[in-house]
Amino acid sequence: MIDLEKLAQEVGALATKAGIYIRNERLSFDPNRIEHKGLNDLVSYVDKEAEQMIVAGLRKLLPDAGFVTEEGTVSKSDGLTDPGPGTYWIIDPLDGTTNFIHGLPIYAVSIGLSIAGTLALGCVYEPNHAELFLAWQDGGAWLNGKRIHVQPTPSLAGGLLATGFPYSKFDKQAAYLATIDEMMRSSHGLRRMGSAAVDLAYTACGRFEGFFEYNLKAWDVAGGIVLVREAGGKVTDFAGGDNCLYGGQLIAAGPSHASMQALIAANFGE
Repeated sequence: MIDLEKLAQEVGALATKAGIYIRNERLSFDPNRIEHKGLNDLVSYVDKEAEQMIVAGLRKLLPDAGFVTEEGTVSKSDGLTDPGPGTYWIIDPLDGTTNFIHGLPIYAVSIGLSIAGTLALGCVYEPNHAELFLAWQDGGAWLNGKRIHVQPTPSLAGGLLATGFPYSKFDKQAAYLATIDEMMRSSHGLRRMGSAAVDLAYTACGRFEGFFEYNLKAWDVAGGIVLVREAGGKVTDFAGGDNCLYGGQLIAAGPSHASMQALIAANFGE
């Protein structure tokens, strides 16, 4: 039987160590060491070395667990294919690489743990503000040791929402722009932080009323999904179903989830 609370604390310490490494590397970052995985999809040596650090640490904690990792240092995954019902760490060592490369201090380490098809533990560490978000199944969500909750209001009016702009797949651009238009008219505003892990963490602690995005990968959201759910929120795909980890689309919010989901589904035809 895994002690999830104890494991979460150990994962948090590991994520913090990796986050400090990332922040320190930014001070002397060499832009010539950037690679292109695809259109506007960037990776640096910092992503890869942070992933190797995290994987090595997690192997000590759960030696028999598998991995779903963005940079492929230990696994080859597209982030959209469910590996099955085993035990898997789902890792984004540096969510917000483009921000990092350009010196914009909004990025995070994201780690999720899936056990028998259920997300059981989530960790997001944002190094620029030294904020460690932790959550585990039935254990609540926490920010630097203090319990956090989603915003309790059911209406979008007066709330601040978050999203992410597509950077390579533009086939649903019209639906996305229509959704943005309605979201802007229905709330205090819409923000694009550039890191889904940060967006989800901020939704979990009530800074955002809700967050939605499509063209996501499992490593972008695994840690944050647990945070939002354990903070009292709801996380689904655009149709309101459960396919939000490997389905490429996600809505996360508190009681305003129903309003967001109805608006998004109408535009995306879900």
